[in-house]
Parts: sequence; structure tokens; C-alpha cells
Amino acid sequence: QVQLVESGGGLVQTGGSLRLSCTASGRSFSSYAMGWFRQAPGKEREFVAAINWNGANTLYADSVKGRFTISRDNAKNTVYLQMNSLNPEDTAVYYCAAAAGSTWYVPTREGDFRSWGQGTQVTVSS
Repeated sequence: QVQLVESGGGLVQTGGSLRLSCTASGRSFSSYAMGWFRQAPGKEREFVAAINWNGANTLYADSVKGRFTISRDNAKNTVYLQMNSLNPEDTAVYYCAAAAGSTWYVPTREGDFRSWGQGTQVTVSS
């Protein structure tokens, strides 16, 4: 398995931007598809975005499409989530996750991901 550490969360005003980073330890980062999930208080954890092993394919939740961008740098063992036009509904703990696989496929279900980070808090004030 790979160990994941998220960073970049914080407090931002409505309309602002944040970039989350998730750095993986260990080898073979490029053999994993990567995803971002989030969990708001009192709600289930939900899918946000995911990217396949080489960055060629991405998928987004409808709620963030056009505002968030997932990307990766395999040389740095890091996946990013650029979040623009943030609103209070984006307030949540954001989790990075890794799913083994070096194909075109982009996983989106929690069960597809075997390694998870500890999460980073994102708070958007109105």
C-alpha cells in the first residue's frame, strides 16, 4: 500500500480558491489511480474527482464540475485538487485516496480505493 498525506486546506471566503496537495510515500505512485473525496458534517463521504495513472483521464462529481481540477505529477508523487469559485457547500474534510491500476480506467467508488489519507479541512465562509 501507499501512504498518503494531504495538505493545503484552510479557511477561505466564498468565491475564493484553494489548492490541495496529496503526496504519496513509497514507490510506484504511477501505478495508482488517485481520487479526492469529501465529507461534510453530518453527511456521508462523497466522491469529488479522480484521475487515472498517467493523468490522461479524469472524472468529476457534478457539483464540482467546471470549478475543480484534479491533476498529478508522477515525478513528485503528488496529486492536486485546484478548487475555484468555492462556496459554503464545499466545506468539508477532503480525503485523498489511491486505487491500484495502470489503465485508462478512472475509479469513483469508495470501495475501489484501498489507501486513504487522514484528510484536510476546507472551510468556506459566506
